[in-house]
Amino acid sequence: MIDGKFAADQDRIAVGLVGLGSECFGFDDTLSQDHDWGPRFCLWLEKNDFNRIGGALQEAYRSLPATFMGFRRSTSAWGAGRVGVREIGDFYASFTGLAVAPTRVDNWLTIPEANLAACTNGKVFHDPLRSFTAIRKQIQAHYPEDVRLKKIAARCMTAAQSGQYNYNRCIKRNNAYAARQALLTFCEAALNLVFLLHRRYMPFYKWALAAARQLPAPGPEIAAAVDQLNRQDRQPACQDAIDNICAILINAIQAQGLSDANSTFLLDHGPCVHAGIRNHTLRQLDIWWGGN
Repeated sequence: MIDGKFAADQDRIAVGLVGLGSECFGFDDTLSQDHDWGPRFCLWLEKNDFNRIGGALQEAYRSLPATFMGFRRSTSAWGAGRVGVREIGDFYASFTGLAVAPTRVDNWLTIPEANLAACTNGKVFHDPLRSFTAIRKQIQAHYPEDVRLKKIAARCMTAAQSGQYNYNRCIKRNNAYAARQALLTFCEAALNLVFLLHRRYMPFYKWALAAARQLPAPGPEIAAAVDQLNRQDRQPACQDAIDNICAILINAIQAQGLSDANSTFLLDHGPCVHAGIRNHTLRQLDIWWGGN
């Protein structure tokens, strides 16, 4: 398609598959084919090129064959805007609110982490100008260290409060809903800690467990423990599993030199991590708040 009508601009068009959807994370399976599924890709242009050839390039994309290698292209409205031609700045702004990589602390804290994961996933097949990839690499470099520490400290607090403290109290009060919510909150915070410790962004909850399995240790171990925890139906076994997950996380936090607390209660490690923040504004924020 590009070698034909757009041969003169082939060195100005970036191509890949990045963004929303399980296929961009590599987690598609047969069940994924029930909606918004099929051969597709993205084309990214700088603003001047988008204004000049964006419309024609999008029409050419729409005119591609309806099937490819036996698979039918999706016509679902749910996937509208996810693929096809995008202006580079608009693509990133749709996830972060910014046409460039974040630079300010408040930007990093307010952008949802799942959005950062989504705009840096997938693969870039061709990017001759390197314009798309330059922003991608800046975001993939992960949070500034003070922001990472702020988030780690907050997740320590949340995981400890929900899992090591509130879960058991909810069980004793026979509050099944609150106990389940505490368990899920704990699991989310625990998984998020693993990603933060590896300087990776945690994706949307549907793919968080699968993505954690692909991380270096203790990612697979935590993923397996979280999966098993959610299959338990006995409170003592759940509490033991929670404490085991916290012990693994504490070891990982200490291995990075982020805490010297001698405690099995994850909550006690949050202030130690928080104390390592150098940015005065961040350090003044409540330890429980770790952004989005």
